[in-house]
Amino acid sequence: MRTVLALAIVLLALPQDVAAQRRNIDRQIREQRSRLDSIRQEREDLEVQLRQLRGRARDIDTEIANLNRQRTSTSHIVNELDRQLGTLNSQTDTMTAELILVEDALAEKRAVLERRIVAIHKRGALWAFQVLLAAESFADLLSRYKYLHVASRQDRGLVNEITTLRNRISNNRRDLLIIKDEVASQRTERNSEIDRYASLERERQRALSTTRRREQFATTRISELARDDERLNELIAALVRSRGVGTLPAPTLSTDDIGKLAWPVEGQLQLVYSFGQQPFRDGTTITREGIGIRVAEGTEVKAVRAGIVAQTGPFGTFGRLVILNHGAGYWTLYFHLSDINVAEGDVVAEGQAIARSGGGNTEEGPHLGFQIRQVPPDSPSTVRTVPLDPLNWLRPR
Repeated sequence: MRTVLALAIVLLALPQDVAAQRRNIDRQIREQRSRLDSIRQEREDLEVQLRQLRGRARDIDTEIANLNRQRTSTSHIVNELDRQLGTLNSQTDTMTAELILVEDALAEKRAVLERRIVAIHKRGALWAFQVLLAAESFADLLSRYKYLHVASRQDRGLVNEITTLRNRISNNRRDLLIIKDEVASQRTERNSEIDRYASLERERQRALSTTRRREQFATTRISELARDDERLNELIAALVRSRGVGTLPAPTLSTDDIGKLAWPVEGQLQLVYSFGQQPFRDGTTITREGIGIRVAEGTEVKAVRAGIVAQTGPFGTFGRLVILNHGAGYWTLYFHLSDINVAEGDVVAEGQAIARSGGGNTEEGPHLGFQIRQVPPDSPSTVRTVPLDPLNWLRPR
């Protein structure tokens, strides 16, 4: 108990500015809140960016990168809350220990004050006068007066110390309550941030899974298109070799028609994709041997020049198609059709309706696929067609 009393006396001896201590606690809490608000603002900006991204055509890689940054920001918030909770817990322990010391010191002072009050009560209200009147000389009177004065000052000091200790305990308890409330609030926030982190991780895993599925789809789709394009080339080569689809009096397509052909469909003539290498899903590219023209399903499809129907029917990823032979090694192909109006061997005139467009079940949506191919003159038996850019042959839009 003497040790506790000594520590309490030391604490009392130190200059204590309660208002300054309160300002320091408030300042620390404001600084901690400011750091959290800064990190949260960064994450809110990322959330706005993600919502804007999802409002446009979705870029899954950018979405994953955004989710990763949000996850990192949330992790920073959790770590900052952990650091602040550690600081607040340390402050709580320090203030609790100080409060215990001050309460012990108050108990000691109260005990001393109680003994003084009992002693004064036993001596009676006139005891001070009795002491003074019992003096044997003037010097003895002065000595007795000084003793009583010192005793009264000590008693007043003891009362003041008890009052100071009471106020200090009250302030410490109030500050301790503020810190404990802040700790409870930050623990709640931390649990919320942990839940948010778990939610972001689930969304990230979903996006990664979607990416893997899309990559697999893109790879499979590209392989299918390459395979069917090779099959289509072999089909035309076989048709060239067989020459069993009839003949035309004269070729109906030549280099003189470059830039002069009518479009196979009418409308606004928007392209879904162009000739050559085109971007595909998830950063991949795909080689297009023709163009895709966006039109509503059921749009009438017309032959761009007179020719003989060499092939009709379904053909893998090209859907239902019609192939026209125009002589001199030139062929036009119309695919993703919903209905076909001609049969193999039919002779069709320029501008004649040969089918209706479809493509509603394709990734690109309703459209007509159109190609122009040429078999090089004097080709060997292993014929390889050359795909031509239809935009060079069709009239300018």
